[in-house]
Amino acid sequence: MTEPSAATLFWQNPPWGGAKPKYRLGLAPIPFEQWLSQPVATDVLDHKQHMLRRQYRDVVAVTNNDQARDAQLQLSEFIPAQSGYPDLIADMALWVNDDLCIMQRRGQQRLLAGCVCSPSYWNIRSKVGQPLRQIHAPVASMNNKIGDPIERFLNRAPLLQPFERVNWFIHADTERWHPSPEPLPSTPVSSWYVRSERETLCRFSDDYLLFTINTRFQSLAAIAAYPAAQADLLDTICGLDADEADYFGGSDKCQMIEDFLRSLG
Repeated sequence: MTEPSAATLFWQNPPWGGAKPKYRLGLAPIPFEQWLSQPVATDVLDHKQHMLRRQYRDVVAVTNNDQARDAQLQLSEFIPAQSGYPDLIADMALWVNDDLCIMQRRGQQRLLAGCVCSPSYWNIRSKVGQPLRQIHAPVASMNNKIGDPIERFLNRAPLLQPFERVNWFIHADTERWHPSPEPLPSTPVSSWYVRSERETLCRFSDDYLLFTINTRFQSLAAIAAYPAAQADLLDTICGLDADEADYFGGSDKCQMIEDFLRSLG
């Protein structure tokens, strides 16, 4: 029997399946062997190398303290790091599909170091050194909904037990570098893409956690063959509050997506 394609599996179980709210904790444990199990894909490696060569200071940020240096050294026990860039986290990011962010486990739970080459409406330079609640500040209602639960989760996270969730956006293209909101697309919604982000969180030492983001794309037009995915996406988009809609791309963009989904019948 032929195995379903990645696209088929995505649309059969999209991240908004069951009309799940867009912004929620949604973390589920996964086996350690599935945490960072895949070698970096050629296209992702090419993109990362290009960004590190052309825009290093835009995609790599490290706080200037002993904690950040210690955290990177401890993480290098799990991800290879050959010397080549000024920061170990840049070397480690070339070995996996994921972008990498190291967080404090306790205290202010600050972002200590990161290599993020595929951001969606944010950039690592503006977030490094900030506590988690400040990082989430652009979506004010996000802290109200998941601020306390995620802080408790980070404090209690078991050692070397990775957790996974899938975040998602809808973009007009498959560009990986989206550090700020894009203008309202002028292209038909049928030509847009779902940008899904497999995110993992794992405490790799007593003091530090690794947050990873693996970005993938699916053509939004494919949703026409999956009525349940259509209905759930429509409910989720309609359920965004004003802050969430703004961060998602604005009310006009949300309305365009709603109109497209309703046109599918």
